[in-house]
Amino acid sequence: MKHFGKLLLLVIVVLVAGFGLHRVTHPAATNVPQANRASKTTTTTQAEAKTIDWRAPSEDKAYPNLKAHPNAWLDVNTSKQRVYIKDGQQTLYTMYCSTGTGKENGTPKGTFHIQGERGKFFYNQNSGEGARYWVSWKDHGIYLFHSVPTDQNGHYIKSEAEELGKSAASHGCVRLSVADAKWVYQTVPYGMKVVVH
Repeated sequence: MKHFGKLLLLVIVVLVAGFGLHRVTHPAATNVPQANRASKTTTTTQAEAKTIDWRAPSEDKAYPNLKAHPNAWLDVNTSKQRVYIKDGQQTLYTMYCSTGTGKENGTPKGTFHIQGERGKFFYNQNSGEGARYWVSWKDHGIYLFHSVPTDQNGHYIKSEAEELGKSAASHGCVRLSVADAKWVYQTVPYGMKVVVH
């Protein structure tokens, strides 16, 4: 009986230590509201804890073949800072993004469509930022999908790029990783539906 008590105590100590270690190694788990902790999956916590490579594709899988998904659309979630490529309600691919920071620099909410304007590079003197691989979705060149920002010489601004997927940081456009923006520029067709919420 003595051995059973010691064994039980050892199991409790290991469990408590393991939970504390989980909270230290997965700090995002400590920031999840108590009511939502049960619904959060381990993969979400690991994704939040991982460093986002703002140059690379957001996922470790191929981008979807839009010819096989002619009804695909772009779901921009401003609270999660994600763009979901969807076919109906099925998510085909998830991209990290950064949307507008607030009222003056907010990203318009609603249903829009990809417009005809797109290009490889722009620079805005007023904001002091440019970007690569831009595609218009509202007001013909005003609201865009584009890469993380660059300076006037086309060099990426690392401090801004590191906000990707973590917080709203743009002037209203939807910033994407360099690879994701290039894919959108090269692949997403004119007229594709864009829903921002």
